[in-house]
Amino acid sequence: MTKIRVGVIGAGFIAGVHTNILAGDDRVELVVFHDVVGECAERMARTCNASVAQSASEVIDLCDAIYITTPNTKHVELAIAATAANKHVFCEKPLATNVADAELVLEKSKQSKGIFQVGHNRRFAPVYATLKQLLAETYEPHSAHIKMNRGELLKPVWTGDPTVTGGFLFETTIHMFDMLRFQFGEVESLIAIGSTHEYAEVDDFSVLLKFTNGMHATLASSADASWLFPFERMEVFCHHSTLVTREMETLVCSSNIAGHFTEQSMQQLPREEKWGYLQENRAFIDAILNGTPPLVTAHDGLMSVKLVEAVYESVKTGERVRF
Repeated sequence: MTKIRVGVIGAGFIAGVHTNILAGDDRVELVVFHDVVGECAERMARTCNASVAQSASEVIDLCDAIYITTPNTKHVELAIAATAANKHVFCEKPLATNVADAELVLEKSKQSKGIFQVGHNRRFAPVYATLKQLLAETYEPHSAHIKMNRGELLKPVWTGDPTVTGGFLFETTIHMFDMLRFQFGEVESLIAIGSTHEYAEVDDFSVLLKFTNGMHATLASSADASWLFPFERMEVFCHHSTLVTREMETLVCSSNIAGHFTEQSMQQLPREEKWGYLQENRAFIDAILNGTPPLVTAHDGLMSVKLVEAVYESVKTGERVRF
């Protein structure tokens, strides 16, 4: 079998996660790495006997599939270059850090012959995949509360730099905006309040969302909440029932008025599987080999960017944003 030749642009933490998974997939050959800090690319390349490229364009030329794992604000230019070359692209979230750029990448991906997948790994995490199945088959949700906090924006230092992240909400919280659509469908409107405390940017948000199906939800996200477990949580309220996720660790279901509950634990799973990284990488390679649509599309990436940008707009204007 001819292996898919994969190149990685950006050799930071998340690149290492993907690299370790891809190295164990016998359908893949890890060919080349590039990073603006050459020694980072060299270190990662050594782990899988790959080479180092002097430029991103060299990676694109040499490979069938490109992993874009650079800082958030660098995704767009690379995604456009790779799609123009008709390469398969795995672009880490966010697709872009503004709607105009995200729309441009979406259009370029439609013109490309390659598969384009966005790295919203939580869709594949067993906790959230199980929650989605329960909501589709057993429970009818009517409201929800979602929390996604960070303990600080100090480590690594770039997490507190909007020129790198695009803004706090684009770094980690965007996962939960994608998860809102994944679990509950499209958002009809939202209104948000934000405030600034520890950092130069707005670092604390409260959001009220209404969905096209009539559901409503609140989302809270703080950048300086301390690392208190669970930093990520979804509470879904149904008819005399509540479903609660605690990070990617457990899913609790209470389905009676007596308060009895069951708990499903994913704590013993390897982190790559528990967080959905293993499954999203397999899904990307499957889509390439089978010629099937990716499970997280550029359109999905665009919609999460639209939600984040709408929150910033609502905080600035004090007005409700409608979609």
